[in-house]
Amino acid sequence: MTSPVDPATSASGSQASPGSSLTPAIRGALTRYRVIAYVVGVMLLVLLFVAMPLKYLGDDPSAMNVVGPLHGFLYMVYLLATFDLFRRVRWSLPRLVLVALAGTIPFLSFYAERKTTHELTRS
Repeated sequence: MTSPVDPATSASGSQASPGSSLTPAIRGALTRYRVIAYVVGVMLLVLLFVAMPLKYLGDDPSAMNVVGPLHGFLYMVYLLATFDLFRRVRWSLPRLVLVALAGTIPFLSFYAERKTTHELTRS
């Protein structure tokens, strides 16, 4: 496992804010991952708690016809952002799989995002 810290910035010895020791590429990948993790998490909740009840209890599939494919597309973007982050940070394949699956379980993408961000930005 390789550290996500850039040796050029960590050698200065100065007190920096959390996350400032990350390379710009990792910071960018982390930001993209964080945004899409929240978007996918919210879309999954809308899918499960709004669109599906409307379809199966209200006999109105129109919300499901919009939210379902939209969530599917956004989940693919989430997978790409997750892969990009883990490729840059060089974490293990099992960890990549676990975080990628977090976008399929309600509320878990929020937890995975928070934990990943905390691990990368702690000093």
